[in-house]
Amino acid sequence: MKHYDYIFAGSGLSSLMTAYKMAISGKFANKDILLLDYNAKQENDRTWCFWQKDNSIWDTIIYRRWDTARFANETRSTDLDFGGYQYKMIRGIDFYNFVFAELRKHSNIEFINQKVIDYKDAGTNVLVETATESYTCNRLFNSIYNRELPASQNKYPILQQHFIGWHVKTNAPVFDPAKPTFMDFSIPQKGNTRFMYVLPFAEDEAIVEYTLFSKDLLPVEEYEQAIEEYLKNLSTSGYSVIAEEKGSIPMTSYPFWENNTKNILNIGSAGGWTKASTGYTFRNADKKSDELITYLLKEKDFTGLYKRNRFWFYDLLLLDILSVKNLMGGTIFSAMFRSGKAAPVFKFLDEETSFAEELKVIWQCPKALFIKALFKRITNL
Repeated sequence: MKHYDYIFAGSGLSSLMTAYKMAISGKFANKDILLLDYNAKQENDRTWCFWQKDNSIWDTIIYRRWDTARFANETRSTDLDFGGYQYKMIRGIDFYNFVFAELRKHSNIEFINQKVIDYKDAGTNVLVETATESYTCNRLFNSIYNRELPASQNKYPILQQHFIGWHVKTNAPVFDPAKPTFMDFSIPQKGNTRFMYVLPFAEDEAIVEYTLFSKDLLPVEEYEQAIEEYLKNLSTSGYSVIAEEKGSIPMTSYPFWENNTKNILNIGSAGGWTKASTGYTFRNADKKSDELITYLLKEKDFTGLYKRNRFWFYDLLLLDILSVKNLMGGTIFSAMFRSGKAAPVFKFLDEETSFAEELKVIWQCPKALFIKALFKRITNL
């Protein structure tokens, strides 16, 4: 049974980010590191988008970037002022190739294409079992999401950001390649938070995505019909579907970190790294992986890494509202972006604001909804 210093159970975004940063830091060169995943990460299976002002280590693989975006609801359409931010897109295959190209330079880092089926903190080490072999390690990073954990309680609501997106080529020029559609709530809400999301690459090419923030997924046909209707209203004169992507991202303030042990750390969606109020993952995971690298160089007990903060509570209040009145998402986000100035909202959602700045954003939202949710939540913490 081979032993490693660190094992990653699952090699999704957060695992690969962390392993990459461990590699380029030069501070883990004497540590044996193993990544385990049933998926070889050789396909373009997803896209990630995020807003950012500064440059980052990922800039060389940015596929598209935009300086503004459109926000719409049933009464108006607004071009957002990003105030120096850019909206950036990274394709999954470009990210995988970039990270693995670096990892292959480090003989102490190994990737094995196996599915993890179990793991256990034995105190002095961690036992990891795959479908075919067993391994031990000093410390385990688990990114395999366990839906049963948040589902086993009712203190923290659970929504999903679920979607189907079509990469389409249209017969007529209908898109503005300089302006994605961030959220379009003008479509029928049907009692939920539903919006269209458009990432344009050319006047006749874009990813068009039908997205919901709700508890339950829909039949595939309902997503597809919504996309078809949206494209019809754009007067595309016909189109072809180049590729399709779909997903379901957990949105919950459930404290995943409470399941960490001394030697096992849950990361990614399995560790609550997804931004609970929006489902955005890339930027949050980038920051969390930086924090993790710093922690690894100083501490050894994973149980002391995370804790609640006021942003966790803000997210919780929004999810409390949407879990009871799911159709209010469009109203809330429309209020946040009413002025068209997106920079204060982006800064708030990135958890980089002062308390005074946060109050300005929160004050734009429907006050009665949040006051009611606040009083109800205070009695339930």
